[in-house]
Amino acid sequence: MKKIIITIGAVAGTWTVAAAQNSNAADYNFKYDALHTSYTILTIVVFGIMILTFIRWLLDYRLKNKLIEKSPPDHVVSQLLQPITSDNKNVAIKWFALLMGLGTGLSFVDYFQPLGIHSLAIMSFSLAASFLGYYFYINRREKP
Repeated sequence: MKKIIITIGAVAGTWTVAAAQNSNAADYNFKYDALHTSYTILTIVVFGIMILTFIRWLLDYRLKNKLIEKSPPDHVVSQLLQPITSDNKNVAIKWFALLMGLGTGLSFVDYFQPLGIHSLAIMSFSLAASFLGYYFYINRREKP
């Protein structure tokens, strides 16, 4: 989900930067509409995530209450109530790779003017390359 939000932000950022360089009215109206559309989609996604998070909290609360009412054995309760642990060791490296790919993509988009569909392709390939680099980093780190 974060990838989608970052991609939408990157696309919106390219249109915002290009709006300062071009003075064509039709082009400006297109970019203005595209920016507002992307912000609308981003707002819907953020509210959707908030609603889903709230529903998950509510269902976890109900599950815990049901477990307390039924009073199962202690080892079952401890297994079910363990917090979900995720691998947070490489989060900083992942964000570095993602932001480096985003910056590289924005640099290439600025170099290859005018903006168009090829700008989206450049951003997609640069983000994909950054995730591929992160994937290779994780694989190399896991090997002894």
